[in-house]
Amino acid sequence: MEADNYSKELDVAVRVAKDDDSPVTVADWSVQATVSWILSEYFGSQNVSIVAEEDVETLSDADSAGLLDVVVSTVNKCLAEAPKFGLKKPDNTLENFQVLDAISCCNSRGGPVGRHWVLDPVDGTLGFVRGDQYAVALALIEDGQVVIGVLGCPNYPMRKEWLNYHHQHYRAMSKSLLPSPHSWEEGCVMYARRGTGEAWMQPLIHGDEKLEWPNFAKLIQVSSVDDPAQATFCEPVERANSNQSFTEGLAQSVGLRKQPLRVYSMVKYAAIARGDAEIYMKFARAGYKEKIWDHAAGVLIVQEAGGVVTDAGGRPLDFSKGVYLEGLDRGIVACCGAPLHDKIVGSIFASWDSSNL
Repeated sequence: MEADNYSKELDVAVRVAKDDDSPVTVADWSVQATVSWILSEYFGSQNVSIVAEEDVETLSDADSAGLLDVVVSTVNKCLAEAPKFGLKKPDNTLENFQVLDAISCCNSRGGPVGRHWVLDPVDGTLGFVRGDQYAVALALIEDGQVVIGVLGCPNYPMRKEWLNYHHQHYRAMSKSLLPSPHSWEEGCVMYARRGTGEAWMQPLIHGDEKLEWPNFAKLIQVSSVDDPAQATFCEPVERANSNQSFTEGLAQSVGLRKQPLRVYSMVKYAAIARGDAEIYMKFARAGYKEKIWDHAAGVLIVQEAGGVVTDAGGRPLDFSKGVYLEGLDRGIVACCGAPLHDKIVGSIFASWDSSNL
């Protein structure tokens, strides 16, 4: 299918990924309900299959009535602002049962046939809680292939030079210290369509602004660095679910010398796609299975920006097996280009036998 056939899907996905501002837990369910309602409104509920992280069981419990009220209020606030993003809002305020229905519609298991939207409403929970990096990730998979990827990154600055500053540090600074009022431009959304060879970035809109497409969109590209000694390596802030000791040893053996860029969530893919870093590797601890919503959007954006993403054996990631990345060979390697990627995969083969994985 030609890439142009996904124009409407990409347009709606980018707009809906921008429409979120809510506290964690509440955010997970609220984003899921908002995205589900908007996708169903635009494409018809009978045509929308959504794979998402949160289920409705806890929220439906009688003991969670207070939490449900907060979620419903947050969803209605988000949807009330939909026209700012060029999206339709409901004719009437959504009731509790309608919000629960929207969340419960996100019960697809994916698979090799048909279209499946894949959503991670808040990717990087700790980053969210700490006011650091997190992402709203939305992808469309058709017949097992990712065809659209969108990453909303509310705390990721548009300008690379601000990347090493925590955004709360910026907020504490005197505006007089900044060269211009627009130096920071907090938050961005990145997106791509399969087969175009293009990935794009737009700033988020704030306050009473309205989204005017294309909203200063600009093409992004991966870095041209191919020397490991000059490459920046992205690593998770958290050690949970990943074997960082193997990753650190591998980085040393490959010849990575620069200080790693430590970020939460799928923002690591955003950093590679935009050229802020060159390498991201993740090797899961024994027994942990990678889920498709943690990778689908980011993988496509990196690929269309010119990068390479495979498993540790050099094979493409398989998004056709349902909720999990089944058959994954040891881990995931994302690089700005083939030369670095080949060096890392070769080093993995050389180092694997001596590892404790």
